Amino acid sequence: MSHSNSPPNPLTILITGASAGIGRITCQLLAKQKHRFILAARSKDKLSDLEAELRTAGVESLAVPTDVSDPRALEALVKAGVDRFGRIDVLINNAGIECFAALDELSVEDIVQTIETNLTGAILLTRLVVPVMRQNGFGRIINISSIAGKHGPAYGAVYGATKAGLIAFTQSLRGELSPAGILSTVICPGFATHGGIYDEIVKATGKKTPSLLGGTTAETVAAAIERAIRKAPPEIMLNFPAMRPVFLFRDIFPRLGEMLILATTLKFLKRAASIRK
Repeated sequence: MSHSNSPPNPLTILITGASAGIGRITCQLLAKQKHRFILAARSKDKLSDLEAELRTAGVESLAVPTDVSDPRALEALVKAGVDRFGRIDVLINNAGIECFAALDELSVEDIVQTIETNLTGAILLTRLVVPVMRQNGFGRIINISSIAGKHGPAYGAVYGATKAGLIAFTQSLRGELSPAGILSTVICPGFATHGGIYDEIVKATGKKTPSLLGGTTAETVAAAIERAIRKAPPEIMLNFPAMRPVFLFRDIFPRLGEMLILATTLKFLKRAASIRK
């Protein structure tokens, strides 16, 4: 079978974590192009609101309340989407939870839930969607990671591990699936400035995020997702000021790079962990 990277129009887009934040804003942006949506999130009410909003805008969508940490729910999600639209062209693995605390203060349940939601769910859902994409010789898989996946943050060991896992997962998918016309992109936002844990820290402590780390808005991430669908680069790092030079410095000078990152982030991350208590 010959494969083409030419996208169909409209695209059928499956997005997890669709009901709020990055997910919702991404749907609102992509809806302007009249794509079709399979909307997944845990909140049935918020999903229904988004579905109604998209319908009002003349966009066809299907809301499927889903807990991505439940493998059976993921199977039901893909089946519902394929039954409705017959195809899935774009998968956006956006669902995730934050987990900032001292490692030995986390419960086993916290650790397992974070890994299952942030990483295992994305892997299992992708596994289910790939055969659907193969049939059409086209696919885009977009994984929402974090700069925490580029350098694991203090007090964020489990969270950083899941986000690093998404980066490696994306790299593997590109090597394996590109010949089938299925391209993957990982997006690494910086500290989210709209409704995330970082806003809570700023509000609770009156301290802004360190200038080195900067921040990223949900709108910026949504625009990057739209670009990933069109151009499918391997990785998009979103942060202002840019963190890529810092990571390059760390790769060349590991000890100095680690010292620089810790000197500018440790107090802030410790505050993040203290809010959890």
